[in-house]
Amino acid sequence: MSQHTKSAAGTYELSHQAALEAESVHILREVAATFERPVLLFSGGKDSVVMLHLATKAFWPAPVPFPILHIDTGHNFDEVITYRDQVVAKYGLRLLVGRVQDDIDAGRVTEDTGPRGSRNRLQTTTLLRSVREGRFDAVFGGARRDEEKARAKERVFSFRDEYGQWDPRRQRPELWNLYNGKHRPGEHIRVFPLSNWTELDIWSYIAAEGIDLPPLYYAHRRPVVQRDGMLLAHTRFLALLDGEEPQEALVRFRTVGDATCTGCVESTAATPAEVVAEVAAARVTERGATRADDRISEAGMEDRKREGYF
Repeated sequence: MSQHTKSAAGTYELSHQAALEAESVHILREVAATFERPVLLFSGGKDSVVMLHLATKAFWPAPVPFPILHIDTGHNFDEVITYRDQVVAKYGLRLLVGRVQDDIDAGRVTEDTGPRGSRNRLQTTTLLRSVREGRFDAVFGGARRDEEKARAKERVFSFRDEYGQWDPRRQRPELWNLYNGKHRPGEHIRVFPLSNWTELDIWSYIAAEGIDLPPLYYAHRRPVVQRDGMLLAHTRFLALLDGEEPQEALVRFRTVGDATCTGCVESTAATPAEVVAEVAAARVTERGATRADDRISEAGMEDRKREGYF
């Protein structure tokens, strides 16, 4: 597909996809040029994979000039950890891992071990500790505005105070793509290069660029459990409730997170092009359709963001 289109006036303009790529590359380079210790959050999910792909293009032929940070709940899908390690080896990246288990063992957080328990919310403590220990002043995240209404309030540069907390009233204007990264010692900026992308944009880019993803994103057969209107993968991390019985289904994941709260959808889409067609017809965002942790309350995501969540 051409990266340029010719207007009626005879001038050449970037295609929608190329314009999104150019904006994200600009943001990545802006941070690398103005911050002392940036880090890129990497979960192995499609958004962080695309963000890393953009970083490799932004600084090519030089290596990516900052480390990647994985906040590890210990309840990951095995396929995602395998993929993460393959990507680190492929690009020669410096991988940092913040482990939720370390915070549980140290008594900084308490794990809910009930049948509906999840470590997802505990990630906030681990993330803030990792940022503090690494003295990072800019943290790249793969969040997009179309995912969830609290994330729609985000700017590209999201200011966080010395406690890592987010206040939507303290968001800074970003007119003409000018970004204000001013902060005091102990504060930091969350940076979202994919803010203006949609799920369809992400998949169209994956298809066009031939980006590899964990196999979870494509149709495959696996045992699942139906719970609260979602299909959850039956893994060693999921405790069954009374009356629940695993069944095999042909499914794929639209988003990948903690295995205890990330649902899948029935699908036959086995290639990027087939996923693009499926996403184009979807009317619910991937988080709305498949993330149990977003169903805690109407303002669940915003509450967690105020505490320092992604």
